[in-house]
Amino acid sequence: MQSSPLSSLQVMSWSRKDGYTLSTDQDRIDLEVLADFLKNDAYWSNGLPEAVLKRALAGSLVMGVYTPDGRMVGFARLVTDCAVFAYLRDVFVLPMERGKGLAVWMARQIRDHPDLATISTWMLATKDAHQVYKKAGYRPVKHPEWYMTVPKHDL
Repeated sequence: MQSSPLSSLQVMSWSRKDGYTLSTDQDRIDLEVLADFLKNDAYWSNGLPEAVLKRALAGSLVMGVYTPDGRMVGFARLVTDCAVFAYLRDVFVLPMERGKGLAVWMARQIRDHPDLATISTWMLATKDAHQVYKKAGYRPVKHPEWYMTVPKHDL
């Protein structure tokens, strides 16, 4: 059996003129900030145990947003086969950093990762941030009747 394609992805980083950076370096992720937000503030993962979070991170391409002084203030992770399919999830920007276009930047930039160039299907789910993702190029699925899910619980 082959090893995970995630292990062969190159670490990428991008910078903006205002000093914010994005990085796919898993070692830079501030697990304390991430775990706190996902457990206490995110409607989609409220109460998420840290052990489950760590398992999810191990199977995902992660992206952190960092201030000019290096603090992590945003996050996204990509669940992907690194070939044809990618599901963007757990996207957030801390409240004090919102309104700067950081979430849109993350949602756009992750698609520019050179190792993901063959991905033809990009997906995400959101209850309340449709306008953010629309700015990043996402659109409602053309045939929603084709998609199905096995919901564990209603959000």
